Parts: sequence; structure tokens; C-alpha cells
Amino acid sequence: MKIKSIILAAGKGSRMRSDLPKVMHKIGGKSMLHHVIDTCKEAKSDDIVIVVGHHAEVVIESVTDNNVSWVYQNDQLGTGHAVIQAIPNIDDNDVVLIAYGDVPLVRSETLKPLCECIGDYDYALLTTKLEKPTGYGRIVRDSSSGEIIEIVEEKDASDEIRKIDEVNTGIVAAKGKQLKRWLSMLTADNAQKEYYLTDCVAHAVSEGAAITSVLCMDPVEIQGVNNRQQQAELERGYQARQAEGLMVAGATLLDPQRVDVRGEVTVGKDVIIDINAVFIGNVHLSDGVSIEANCVIKNSSIGANTTIKPNSVIDDAEIGALCDIGPFARIRPDTVLKDSAKVGNFVEIKKSTVGEGSKVSHLSYIGDTEMGANVNIGAGTITCNYDGVNKFKTVIGDDAFVGSDSQLIAPVTIKAGATIGAGSTITQDTPEHTLTLSRSKQVSITGWKRPTKLTNKDS
Repeated sequence: MKIKSIILAAGKGSRMRSDLPKVMHKIGGKSMLHHVIDTCKEAKSDDIVIVVGHHAEVVIESVTDNNVSWVYQNDQLGTGHAVIQAIPNIDDNDVVLIAYGDVPLVRSETLKPLCECIGDYDYALLTTKLEKPTGYGRIVRDSSSGEIIEIVEEKDASDEIRKIDEVNTGIVAAKGKQLKRWLSMLTADNAQKEYYLTDCVAHAVSEGAAITSVLCMDPVEIQGVNNRQQQAELERGYQARQAEGLMVAGATLLDPQRVDVRGEVTVGKDVIIDINAVFIGNVHLSDGVSIEANCVIKNSSIGANTTIKPNSVIDDAEIGALCDIGPFARIRPDTVLKDSAKVGNFVEIKKSTVGEGSKVSHLSYIGDTEMGANVNIGAGTITCNYDGVNKFKTVIGDDAFVGSDSQLIAPVTIKAGATIGAGSTITQDTPEHTLTLSRSKQVSITGWKRPTKLTNKDS
């Protein structure tokens, strides 16, 4: 069974009040269209055809997949008209799956059974039941057999039909040969003067085709986005789904409604995640990791039993086991913290390796640095790695001690076991197991008086 997906993504989305095409707006950090593309792939779709229209170039540039092809709907004349544009891409033997670029939360587990119906059936609809079905086309069935007769759009429906709670999601699967014939029979004889894809059902019924439906039990899956409010609703629905997945995997979420996943997060056992954590990109949390409140973690792996304290940001970094980070720490890209390293409050580390058991506890900047094991960096220390044009490297050997308020002017090497006196500016390599310091001579001036404020008389 070869599945060919057609994704409708031509709409402008004027109610979004945006210059961005509607399908490019994001849910969970990923565009709605990319959600649907990924879901079609998970449903084993061999080829994907995307129908574009409004700002087509923006949509096309966002997709780099070679298995995606594009067709244009220059005039917005309805869903049926959109699918008609893809007819040259449909082979007679294809199982054609039709999805929507602004319906991002449908699952592959929902689409697969729909496609698997084709063979035994000619046409399969995905339906759902809603307490308030306003705005949706209604599924009209034969009162005795229960077979689907037609789909009636709300604007064309009678009061009796509007009472039906089973609605059309718009997502369908069909045999390619029959679908092409039914599409050729569509007309715009309706209130909207559009070519409705749903009219294919009536044509299929008139030919005696075998029609079935699959009921989607979770209405969130089939909800579309037409405005910012609906986008926000689906964002919460998506995040609820991610939180559920994390808890099933063994994580404790102190408040599942206040965790945001904008990518893929994998967790080990006994992970604890406090409120307002944001995960971006690919993140792995090993066994026993604790993420405290208000942390942002992006494209990083966190080793076992590490604690990330509140208000810390970790970006594209590799954190070892038993580390202690924050609060208010910033770990920038290409940083590696070895096991048992400590990074304290108001410390920034960029493109550096911090060795096993080393500590940078307070108010420091470490950049372009290779730091050995069991190093202690005093408060206020900075590596001066940038001369305004080029970046240079600092090397700090095992067991070194750097006193508070020191400046290490790269390129420079602090050798193993060296001690740097507090307040020093180090411009040359320092020897092993030796105290090095650079300070101005301290003097005390007798007879000196503090300035006093001038009076009006004095001025």
C-alpha cells in the first residue's frame, strides 16, 4: 500500500492578523505545517504533496525535505479546488491521505487506521463528536442502515441537520483512481460558491462506493487554527500532551500545566521538574536530575543526579553527573561540565570545559577555557578571551586556585597546582605549585581629609 499525502496549506489566515502564512505559525516551537508533515511521515506516507498559495515562497523555503513536492492554488476556491490542483501528482493505485496544514495535533495513530481502511473501502472519513459542533460540516447517515449519505456544511444545513453532533474533520483517505473521478464532478453550487471536498461523499454514494469512517476520540486532535485564541488553545493542548508523556516516562512534574516543551525531551528515572521549566530542541535528562523553577534548557544533555537551580539557562551544553548549577547561571553553547562540577550564582560559561570537581561559584565569566580537575575559581574572576577581533584560549591545570577578582588575559596558561592571588591581572603563563600575583603597592596617606559638600556661601 503506497500512501500519498496531500496537505492543504494555501490559506492566508487573515484572522491571525499576521504577515506570516497561517501554517507557519508555531505550536510547541514548531510550525503547524511541520507538525503535519512529520505526522504524515510517521503514518508511513511515501510521498507528500503540499498545496500552497498565500506567500508560497515563505512556506516552500521552510521545508528542506526532498520527498515533498509542491503545487499551487492561486485562487482560493475551496478545499475541493485545492485538492484538484494536486491531481497530476496522484496515481490511480495510490492511497491518498488528505490533511490540513493548520490542524497540527492529529496523531499518526489516528491516520494509520484511516489509510488501512482503503482496499476494503473506497473512501474513509475521519469524524469526531462535539458537544458544540458549530462551524463544522455534519455527517448525515441513513436512519436505518447507519451508512454515511453525505456531509452537509453548516451554512448549507437545515436546522435539523445542525443538531447532529458527529462532524467532519476534513481529513480523508481514498483510492486515487476514484478520488480523481469524484473531484472532476465537483461544482460550486452552494452558499460559499466554492468547490467542497466534502461533496465527493455524495458522488461516491451515488456510485455505490464503499464508504466508512474512523471516529477520533480526542477532539483536540482535529481542531484547526484560525486565530490567535485558537492557536493558544492548541498550544496548551500540545503542552498537556508533552507533560503527560514525561510523566508516563517517569518524571515528576510539580505542576504539569507550567512546563513547556518546544522540541523533544527524554528523561530517565526519578527526574523532578519544577514550575516554568522550558525545554527547547533536543534535551536529555538522566536519572535523578532535578530541574528547579524558571529554568530554560536548550539542546543539552544533563547527567545523572545533577541539580539545576532556579533561573538558570543552559544552551547547547553537555553537563556531567552530580553537577550543581545556579541559581542564575548561564551556560552557553559548546560548554562541557565534567562530573561533580559546580557553577554558582551569576556565573556565565561559554565554549569551555570545566573539569571534574572544579568550582566556579560566584559572579564569574569563563570563556574559551580548558579547565582541569579540582580547580577553584574565586568570585569575580574573568577570562579575558576577546581582543575586539579574535578569541584566545585560557588553560587552567588541575588543582589550580584562582583568587577572587582576578583577570586572566588570554592566551595564557595557569599550570597545575598554581595559586593566583586575589585581585591579580595575569598576562603570562604561571608555573606549577607556585603563588603568582600582580598588585599595585598599597599605601596609606596620613592627613588626608574627605571632601565636604560646598555650601551656598562657599560657592
